[in-house]
Amino acid sequence: MAMDVVDFEIKGAEMQFVEVELDPGEAAIGEAGSMMFMDAGIQMDTVFGDASGAQSGLLGKLLSAGKRLVTGESLFITLYTNQASTKLRVAFAAPYPGKILPMDLRQLGGTLICQKDAFLCAARGVSLGIYFQQKMSVGFFGGEGFIMQRLDGDGLAFVHAGGTVVRRELQPGQTLLIDTGCIVAFTPDVNFEIQYVGKVKTALFGGEGLFFAKVTGPGTVWLQSLPFSRLASRVFAAAPQRGGSREEGSLLGGFGAGGLLGGVLGGDDE
Repeated sequence: MAMDVVDFEIKGAEMQFVEVELDPGEAAIGEAGSMMFMDAGIQMDTVFGDASGAQSGLLGKLLSAGKRLVTGESLFITLYTNQASTKLRVAFAAPYPGKILPMDLRQLGGTLICQKDAFLCAARGVSLGIYFQQKMSVGFFGGEGFIMQRLDGDGLAFVHAGGTVVRRELQPGQTLLIDTGCIVAFTPDVNFEIQYVGKVKTALFGGEGLFFAKVTGPGTVWLQSLPFSRLASRVFAAAPQRGGSREEGSLLGGFGAGGLLGGVLGGDDE
């Protein structure tokens, strides 16, 4: 299926949203619950699978939907089609503070590997699939497991990352060690492995976990400074039912619930 060529505008700073402009007959796809607003004249349909049209027939749709189910997403995706005679806009909002990244799959060689929950929306025709890690160590200790999301096509796709985003261009043989939760996406030519931190004391008390993600070029890697798992764990740890205190400056509250010891030994509770 031919990719729709859409224009877009990303607005906001910490809590961003993207406005996608659709010409008559063009369409965009979005994850369930990501739509912020749309102009009257855009028809919204729920589609079984990924709406790319790459696989036709009942079996093809079942395979497409099954891929999304394996990555933890809904079996359905929402299709937004401009059925008016003028240009219209539909907007998709980020689920938590961070940045929305426009990914031109044509310039990236047609494929992008990203975290399971990173995809936000795309032009119609982009195929949403699954990417299986080849190595057992990545599956057990990589934070994201064996399965990541694979975006294929030659159109625009938008992914979301937490906090500030860094794009690193890796030269052949160049290696980068990364916290496993801080990887947003990478091109398929990047070699992705898991490496043990090396020292027992560092692993137990360093607060960074037992393993690093080791990525080796050539290729491109996108990193996020605030993984959602890290944000969620801090919020959960501060909740009253876990012994946290709504009074952030309360020294007694921290001692009363063992907060001081937890803060020293806990590190990033990922």
